[in-house]
This record gives sequence, structure tokens and C-alpha cells, in this order.
Amino acid sequence: MLADKYSAVRQQIRLACENAARSPDSVALLAVSKTRSADEVRELSHCGQRAFGENYLQEALDKIDALSGLDLEWHFIGPIQSNKTRPIAEHFDWVHSVDRLKIASRLSEQRPVQLPPLNICLQVNISDEASKSGCTPDELPALADAVARLPNLRLRGLMAIPKPEDNPQRQRAVFAQVRQLLEQLQHTQPALDTLSMGMSADTEAAILEGSTMVRVGTALFGPRNPPSTR
Repeated sequence: MLADKYSAVRQQIRLACENAARSPDSVALLAVSKTRSADEVRELSHCGQRAFGENYLQEALDKIDALSGLDLEWHFIGPIQSNKTRPIAEHFDWVHSVDRLKIASRLSEQRPVQLPPLNICLQVNISDEASKSGCTPDELPALADAVARLPNLRLRGLMAIPKPEDNPQRQRAVFAQVRQLLEQLQHTQPALDTLSMGMSADTEAAILEGSTMVRVGTALFGPRNPPSTR
């Protein structure tokens, strides 16, 4: 069943890329595996999926340990508490949810020197929701400039979680705002190459507006299990 859902999501990405006149290779699939078992991650990896996104730190660390024999890429996509940065810096390949310099500085200081630089996306609160993490668009240029100067990190781009919206045109309008923010940053930081935006309900709209990485959970795994409280 996971294999069928994986094929369907890959086909959805291919079709969206065709509609956007883009190569399917220009959009990475991040499988959001929060609340899912290590066995489910292993099964999906056998389909060819390598990148997995996690929100809950202890649950993620347990899975990373259980699956250490597989060549997987782990992305932390949840809110970050300052007292949890060390294990994130030590065990993840990407962090999508950096929204303040204090967190970025701690990740930089705590990234083991023998590991490659930690890939960073800055989270932008594009819909100005009090319930969501993320810097404001106005705060973004200074934050990006400061994070780009930190050792042991590699600033890759932006992540956004717009408020739910059923209308595809309105979905696209918000994603276009995020793309424009990245384009503005690229004037001074041309190496930025990542737009982490789009989930199961708005994958196509995100790809049409330039997403390079879609974060898909429900369409791959089905409805979520209750979250771990650890």
C-alpha cells in the first residue's frame, strides 16, 4: 500500500512539473514521517525514498538510531526549543524551521566538526499567524545575512507553511510571495537554491510557484497517528 501511495505522489509531482514546464528532477520529495514507525520509514525507503522529515525530536532520534544502517537523509521540520538544538545539530542533515539567530548560532556551535555543514532553511511566517513559528518577511533579510555568516551551517533557502486554503489561485498567490522573498535574497546570496513549501493538500500550487521541495505526509502514509509526547 505504501508503494502505491508513493507512486501516486511521485506521479502528482511529475504532472505538476509538466504543467509548470519544469523538470521533475527540480522538485525533491520530503516524506514527513512524524508519528510513523521505523518500519514504515524502512518500507518507504525500499521504494526509493531517501529524505524524511520529523517534527518530534525524541521520536525522531529513536528512528534515526533504529535505521542507522540505511542511507537516509533526515530533516528537522518542527519548532525548535533552544535546549534541544544539540541533538538536532548532531543527528540531522537539514533543518527547515530556523526563525531566529539564537537558534542558528547554537546549531552552528554544536554541529560536530567531522560532519558536513548543516543545511538550513529559514522559516517565514508568510500568513502572519500567531500560532505558527517563523520570522516576518521584514525580519528576513537581516536574519539571512547573519545566518549565512555562521560556520558549520549552509543556508539553502526558505520554508513556509501558509494557512490552509482550498482555492488553488489563493494558494498560488501566497507561495508566489515566498518565491519573491527568495528571489530578493538571491540578489546578494545567489547560492540560495531551496524553497521548502507545499504539503499534501497544496503540492501542485507550490510547484507551479517554484517549490523545490514538497513536504508530504498524509498522501504517503494516510491520516496521522496521535503524536508522541516525548
